[in-house]
Amino acid sequence: MPVEPVTKPGRADPIVPRPADLRGRARLDVRERTITTAIAYAAHHELAGLAVGDELELVTDPFPAIVPDVEAWCRATGHELAEARRGPESWTLTLRKGPPRKNDRRVAVIVSSDGLEELLSPLAFPLAAALGGAPAAVYLQGPAVHVLAPGFEPKLQGLWRPFSRFARASMERDGHVAPIEKLRQLQELGGSVYACAGSLAHFRVDPDRLALEDVIVCEYLTFMEVMQQADVQLYC
Repeated sequence: MPVEPVTKPGRADPIVPRPADLRGRARLDVRERTITTAIAYAAHHELAGLAVGDELELVTDPFPAIVPDVEAWCRATGHELAEARRGPESWTLTLRKGPPRKNDRRVAVIVSSDGLEELLSPLAFPLAAALGGAPAAVYLQGPAVHVLAPGFEPKLQGLWRPFSRFARASMERDGHVAPIEKLRQLQELGGSVYACAGSLAHFRVDPDRLALEDVIVCEYLTFMEVMQQADVQLYC
């Protein structure tokens, strides 16, 4: 049976998926990680080096979130979860690279806390959106602007603060990276980072010496415009 060409938007030349007998195959071992955005980010980079129709074997630990999250990510990106093999000690998910898919649903997130645990979801949601191809924007205000200070390390809140170093190490083993690295990943995927000028001044974070490049320093009117254009708005 002939293979139907798939036309990539903005290009005249069609992208023709490879027949099964000519497909390339790669393997990515992400065991010991249980953060699905970290797994999808690694898979995103591995798939970038493959052709449409090639397959990536993703080896993971057995945990319940991985299959539905990878299925959702594939629906957003145009890839296909071709097979999921569940073994007693590891699972193997076979992803088949699809043609590029455009996602115009915009996401805007306001982040206000600089706590170690409090930063997890507020940064994970825009990163997940960007991994799915959606334009995502983050506005850091209040104590959250500390994330942009060189050398900042988030800490647990309250009585648990002395145990922050151990908590960070545990999160890193699961696949979490530092908040500033998540923002870099967001930018790499096409997202934008905004910072409240008033909060930078109040918390003494020098806007000329931020740990991240291309931060848009502004206040409410600018990000309100971003939020009005967004399909999904989150205040964390």
